[in-house]
Amino acid sequence: MKIGLIGCGHLGKIHAKCIKEATNLEFVGTYDIVQETAKDTAEIFNINPFFDLQSLIENCEIVDIVSATVSHFELAKTAIMAGKHCFIEKPCTATVKEAEELIKLAEQYNVVVQVGHVERYNPAFLYAQPNLIKPYFIEAYRLGEFSPRGTDVSVVHDLMIHDIDLVLSIMQSELIDVQATGCKYITDTLDVANARLIFANGGIANMSVSRVATHSLRKMYFFQSENYISVNFKEKKAEKLDFSNGTSTLTEIPVIDHNAIVEELSDLFLTIQNKKTPKVTLKDGLNALSVADKVVTKILQKNYDL
Repeated sequence: MKIGLIGCGHLGKIHAKCIKEATNLEFVGTYDIVQETAKDTAEIFNINPFFDLQSLIENCEIVDIVSATVSHFELAKTAIMAGKHCFIEKPCTATVKEAEELIKLAEQYNVVVQVGHVERYNPAFLYAQPNLIKPYFIEAYRLGEFSPRGTDVSVVHDLMIHDIDLVLSIMQSELIDVQATGCKYITDTLDVANARLIFANGGIANMSVSRVATHSLRKMYFFQSENYISVNFKEKKAEKLDFSNGTSTLTEIPVIDHNAIVEELSDLFLTIQNKKTPKVTLKDGLNALSVADKVVTKILQKNYDL
């Protein structure tokens, strides 16, 4: 299927490379609000730059939206109303209301929209997932060194939203309480945050994020009645610690590596072709965004001079 890329920044260039690697996608061109950026990216990957949004949309079947979050809604709305399938990077939109409108439009125009919560496709998580039977406590850490990229949104919407989406997909239970704290150091939005999500089934998830850390870390621990599973998203490794008869046994979960972005883009093609529901739907994106908003609201209510 023919796919066009909107947004040629750092992540957009990564998407461009992954589109080229995906065997079931034909890369038709790039578009960026900065024409030189679209042109430069197109030259790197030997494809056509488009300087008119409508022209790009008309020439493809799938639109890959990797622009600034604030622009997601209008771009996706334009593509959907043109009858095009969409891949939208997370957060799916800037507001819950925008996500709700996109859901209605996608149904009205009968198109598939997938949201880019890429950790769902991380090989360590995929190979660990069959072992996640009924976690009652999840601990997540997502830390990164400071970079100006992604600072158009809070660290909750930039980093924690990955773990929020994973937790919601695993818990499959009503969220009944959100507790949170956080602060800002460098940007005008939150740079460090911690959230505790409490679910109706008794499950609890504790998540810590920072974009001003001294090192990078992306780990989750899933505690269950007879074992716990650890997933290292950065190193793409997973382990299982079993408890029985007063002893514990640590085993490595075999993981076959792959490029998660290539996988999620290829999966969108298969979803469209087979008329199935995407692994990460717009509703999933809305749910993650809604919880992220609740976390930020809880922090701001505490008024740490924010």
